[in-house]
Amino acid sequence: MKVMEGENRPWVLVTGARGFIGRAVTKLLQRSGYQALGADQSEATDQRIGSEVCLDITDRGALHSLLESQAFSGIIHLAAILPTAARRDPLRATEVNVRGSLNVLEMAREFGVRRFVFGSSLSVYGTYPAGHVVTEADRAAAEDLYGAAKVYVEQFGEAYRAACGLEFVSLRIGRVVGPGAASATSAWRSQIFELLGTAQPAEIELPYADTERILVVHVEDVAKMLVTLLATPRPAHSVYNAVCESVAVGELKREVERLNPRLRVSLGGEAVVGNPRRLDSSRFGGEFRFEAVSIFELLRTAAGRRVE
Repeated sequence: MKVMEGENRPWVLVTGARGFIGRAVTKLLQRSGYQALGADQSEATDQRIGSEVCLDITDRGALHSLLESQAFSGIIHLAAILPTAARRDPLRATEVNVRGSLNVLEMAREFGVRRFVFGSSLSVYGTYPAGHVVTEADRAAAEDLYGAAKVYVEQFGEAYRAACGLEFVSLRIGRVVGPGAASATSAWRSQIFELLGTAQPAEIELPYADTERILVVHVEDVAKMLVTLLATPRPAHSVYNAVCESVAVGELKREVERLNPRLRVSLGGEAVVGNPRRLDSSRFGGEFRFEAVSIFELLRTAAGRRVE
């Protein structure tokens, strides 16, 4: 994954760079020899801060100025209004997730960016029966604005791929876990790691039923997959399911509580809707020889670092 060192290192634009995945991607790009410029929304207007630029992707003029001032060989597009916020403000979510994404795609076309990697979501599939293993051949049937926007951007990217030669490729990502997410609506994704070392009693709330299954992937594995799609000379496909692990909620609860008996994981009893429960990730795993680390192994490693 390493690229050439020195002044000829390729520039990559990362949108949504201050987000959970964006931070991990930016760090990995820098370690891999790229020059990464992060873009994220801020009250500041188009002011560079170190390796970041503060802008709103719905501002087409700001995007134009940025790509005019710096040549990028690739873009990893992660900026989005997430599902809970999208439900609260559907108009803003549509402006960002659809119109903003189209702005980024159009600027990539106009300025000759070679590779465009899109951070999509397994929510494009909607709900499937519990035993159904979803593949990329399954029909997209998103059930909310967030998933529908991902489907539309994928279709638009495919159109640009066919008409303009833009190397558009999409990674459909599951529930991303790991320390540092700072999520108010699904705090458990980070807490299962961050609270493993607590010496005081603590509770983690996980909304699903004991018998449900969820598709999870660690944030560092997501970053590796996105950078792999950026770096590979010629991906065989334009859409890939991320390599995720189908985890039984009850098993996850018991393992976290075993690793630290001071922790209690309370379950909410909800069914998994809007996302599949089982996934075929062999397209990505086979083509790139990629295996994600099991969530249980990662939890045991994190717990081991926090004892004594």
